[in-house]
Amino acid sequence: MDHADHEPQDAEPQSHEPQGNEPHGSESNRHEAHDPESHDPDPREDREPSRSNHPDPHSDHPPATWSMAVSATLHCLTGCAIGEVLGMVIGTALGWHGAATIVLAIALAFVFGYALTMRGVMRVGLTFRQALKVALAADTLSIAVMEIVDNAFMLAIPGAMDAGLADPRFWISLAAALALAFVITVPVNRWLIGRGKGHAVVHQHHH
Repeated sequence: MDHADHEPQDAEPQSHEPQGNEPHGSESNRHEAHDPESHDPDPREDREPSRSNHPDPHSDHPPATWSMAVSATLHCLTGCAIGEVLGMVIGTALGWHGAATIVLAIALAFVFGYALTMRGVMRVGLTFRQALKVALAADTLSIAVMEIVDNAFMLAIPGAMDAGLADPRFWISLAAALALAFVITVPVNRWLIGRGKGHAVVHQHHH
């Protein structure tokens, strides 16, 4: 008997090396490729409103710059100064004193302040009634603040309201009162313009 037939055959060595040439991490990549959640859009994105579709309601308002506030206040100051001086002239001519002259000066300050605004917006095509509405919205608070400060200052100076038009005390007191009123009213107008009110209403008709 041939002993070669009974010799055990050498077993092939088992390889412990990983099969295939796939790079490390390919299995996780396959899971990610087949993961349906990895490509589906976040459902919350559909529920969130787009900011581009909802513009800022204040975007049409002009920027609240100090230069615009100063310009608006100078406009009110002009009307107030005309009304103050004219009220004093009329009150002196009629022999009025004290409260009567102050009331007349304040009324004329509003009249001339509104008139200056109306003249500007009527040039761009607004009717008298439309221009009046614009003037009321644009100037009322600004003129009111200016008149309160102006007249309070005049009353606080002894003899300022009783001084006649020929007395330098009247003119010096009035100039100081208007200057103080201007300084206080400028930030008020800037606040109004920044919120689309005050003289921002006038700018909407000029642009």
